[in-house]
Amino acid sequence: MIKIKDVLTTKIVRMKNYAILVLLALGMTLNASAMNVSNTVVSEVVMNSVDEFVKIKSNQLTPPVIEEILKQYPTSKLGAAYKNDKGEFKLVMVLKSGTRRTVYIDQHGNWINKK
Repeated sequence: MIKIKDVLTTKIVRMKNYAILVLLALGMTLNASAMNVSNTVVSEVVMNSVDEFVKIKSNQLTPPVIEEILKQYPTSKLGAAYKNDKGEFKLVMVLKSGTRRTVYIDQHGNWINKK
């Protein structure tokens, strides 16, 4: 004979299993959507930081930039020059003491304060 208690226990166990299955499916769905959101955020950060400087030769510097370099750093040497899409230059100056200083200047010879 089947006891009512055994039937109820079996049904409760099945209901628990269904509840666990539903929670697992919900958790996997939320995790997948959260991963897509985090990938999107990472992509946006990478896209915003693309405003990088590209190394150039010193003969690509504009005359106003060269004039300002000669005024501000008459005894220094140009270690490296970089340019971005905005027409701004990043210059690595080698001072007379041998230390390097990175400075920024626009194409018109105006110094830019960047940190």
